[in-house]
Amino acid sequence: MIQEKGTISIHTENIFPIIKKFLYSDHEIFLRELVSNAVDAIQKAKRLVSMGQFHGELDAPLVQVKVDAAAKTITISDNGIGMTADEIKKYINQIAFSGAEDFLAKFKDAKDANEIIGQFGLGFYSAFMVAERVEIQTLSYQKGAATARWENDGTTEFEIREGSRTERGTDVILYINEENKEFLEKYRLQQILDKYAKFLPVPVQFGTRTESEPDGEDEEGKPKYKSVEVPNIVNTTSPIWTKAPSELKDEDYLNFYRELYPFGDDPLFWIHLNVDYPFSLTGVLYFPKIKNEIEIQRNKIKLFSRQVFITDEVKDIVPEFLMLLHGVIDSPDIPLNVSRSFLQADSNVKKINTYITKKVADKLAELFKNDRKSYEEKWNDIGVFVKYGAISEPKFWDRAKDFVLLSNTQKEFFTLGEYNDKVKETQTDKNGNIVYLYTVNADRQDGYIQAANKKGYDVLVMDSPLDNHFISHLERDLEKTQIKRVDADVLEKLIEKDEVIESKLSEEQAKELKEIFEKAITKPGMEVTVENLNEEAMPVSVTMDEFMRRMKDMAALGGGMGFYGSMPDRFKVSINANHPLATKILAESNDDTRKALAHQAFDLALLAQGMLTGADLTNFVERNVKLI
Repeated sequence: MIQEKGTISIHTENIFPIIKKFLYSDHEIFLRELVSNAVDAIQKAKRLVSMGQFHGELDAPLVQVKVDAAAKTITISDNGIGMTADEIKKYINQIAFSGAEDFLAKFKDAKDANEIIGQFGLGFYSAFMVAERVEIQTLSYQKGAATARWENDGTTEFEIREGSRTERGTDVILYINEENKEFLEKYRLQQILDKYAKFLPVPVQFGTRTESEPDGEDEEGKPKYKSVEVPNIVNTTSPIWTKAPSELKDEDYLNFYRELYPFGDDPLFWIHLNVDYPFSLTGVLYFPKIKNEIEIQRNKIKLFSRQVFITDEVKDIVPEFLMLLHGVIDSPDIPLNVSRSFLQADSNVKKINTYITKKVADKLAELFKNDRKSYEEKWNDIGVFVKYGAISEPKFWDRAKDFVLLSNTQKEFFTLGEYNDKVKETQTDKNGNIVYLYTVNADRQDGYIQAANKKGYDVLVMDSPLDNHFISHLERDLEKTQIKRVDADVLEKLIEKDEVIESKLSEEQAKELKEIFEKAITKPGMEVTVENLNEEAMPVSVTMDEFMRRMKDMAALGGGMGFYGSMPDRFKVSINANHPLATKILAESNDDTRKALAHQAFDLALLAQGMLTGADLTNFVERNVKLI
């Protein structure tokens, strides 16, 4: 018998069309909302017991999700505190927003369903994204409470009558509409539960599974087994981030990582987050192996609120340079229905961001201090995070200066201070600047590296995708320090000393040598110069100015240097006036021989830079075969 009919207390009849239409793209979250509500009801019952306000039997907590494809229903049940008819009217029939105009004005800028649901308290009403009718059957924990049944068909009309539930708790029954019949498929519901309910603090049952159990022995005395149906619990109620680090072993952290990322390599190390003031935050962040490449695998950190999954888009909560980390963060101070605009504006989010930056810096400093050898072995992976942090987070860089490492072609590692001490005596130029030399490809630039080593110079390896930006950052931060690629010019120009090298050629000979090479070189963008270099230096070098090369590299990486990226390549061809080859070319009387020797020397210089390709390389090989 119907006890009461009424109108849901809202200020516009447009609410249901808005829910059904505009929240459609995120409609799977209806299950997250309703299961979360069920968990809340159970936890409230536990709290009432602890407060001495509930004296009944508290059954083993359980949320059940059932699907009946034939009846086209999904039912979410709990054994929590339940509701009375009055509580239904209070909590279900009143939607918390101030009016149609206010709602629609705010909705205009909403980016997704989470934002609308979060702003207007529509968690329960997300059910109408998929249901044409919703029914509630509930029995309150309160002594003598009557059962209640609430029903609504997606209009502002509702009815409440006596219900049929016989045990404390609530059933929410969704009669799924035709447009959303995909949710009547078990695999689809399992998929959503795996996403949102995997770590809820209360067991969530979805259907059953078959297991084998002992069933006596056969005639030969061998054990027999029978198949039995057992509840299929879809979640782990106490994930590791809810425990104290003292309770956990390394294997616990590794097993959890493998559960989250079953196809990845084991992580390098992890950070257990646990803070309760001035905000509440728990979690575990893992440093993955990235093999010296920025493997852009963002959205690997999962954000939870009280063990309910919210999103894996954690920008603003996690500093940009740590977006490559993996793991989980859980904070009740971040609402379940979170929006991008909320994250950007919330003060707790900014505090969490600062806290995570500090914890990561503390962990890296601790690893470096306690086991430098192990830290150096991990540097190829760690270095990407540290360098990215140096570039993007000034507060992190202030700490990272103590544990950022530079490595050279000898595979030695140095802190910034250590490296400065190593090279300042030999690599200080005539203007008092310390010059760091580096290579981006030690194999390809081996000739340049060996030439530098012969002069007692050290060469760093800077071959990470971030190093171009990191080098510029270091130059801005380090006093009187310049950083140049080992093939950016001839050595004498890279680190200019006070020594003066006399030329073995007269001005006329130098001019004649330049003209010979200019005629021999047909490749565009080559500027020929004759330099007074040491006799042991290469006869010909092809180099690109450090500044121009760096700008072009940044443009290639999308660094906002489009102007430089569009400019044609320009190289400097340095002819060593003091190399015996220069004298030999000038001594030749046959112009064709002069040109051939110059062309051959130029091709050798291109070959040293990896710039001799295609037909030019084929012709070079053929000339060498003839010479042999």
